[in-house]
Amino acid sequence: MESTCLLTDEALVTAKELFEHPEWNPCELVRGKVIRMSPAGGKHGLVAGRMFASIHLFVKMQRLGEVFAAETGFYIEHDPDTIRAPDVSFLSRERIPVGGIPDEFIPIVPDLAVEVLSPSDTWKEVDKKAAEYLRAGVRLVWGVESRTRRARVYRTGRATLELNESQSLSGEDVLSGFELKLSDVF
Repeated sequence: MESTCLLTDEALVTAKELFEHPEWNPCELVRGKVIRMSPAGGKHGLVAGRMFASIHLFVKMQRLGEVFAAETGFYIEHDPDTIRAPDVSFLSRERIPVGGIPDEFIPIVPDLAVEVLSPSDTWKEVDKKAAEYLRAGVRLVWGVESRTRRARVYRTGRATLELNESQSLSGEDVLSGFELKLSDVF
């Protein structure tokens, strides 16, 4: 059965309501409006999976915190609620909520958010989402596109850095010592 995010009225939805309606998935919530997300294609899943595996291994070995796969919802804004689900995300050990990782959406922003562009995504959309993440307190955002084999690095107060496949993503001060060659994910 196909899930749907279409609502019969224009009423704003809360994060709690979104969580209680799994038939709406995969969806995000943007300022109370449910936004449908189409399933990812093969290349998207491959690139996101490679990134998750590399980050997860590093984080596990260093005992730095937790790494989350796609569709893990994080609160980005409240009232009206925005829930975003990066393709890969990292939350440092020091910032894990008291009581551990909840079953519901995670009540804080991740330290790192990774967005892998789908064929239907544009850099303009990812730039906008990265700015939203940074305003909410995400410390480092990576946008990665397999078609052009490029990535963008976003940090608050810094110009966007564009990388090609011969370069590496750096964990900077968020994942100190982590380096990932883009050629390894494409």
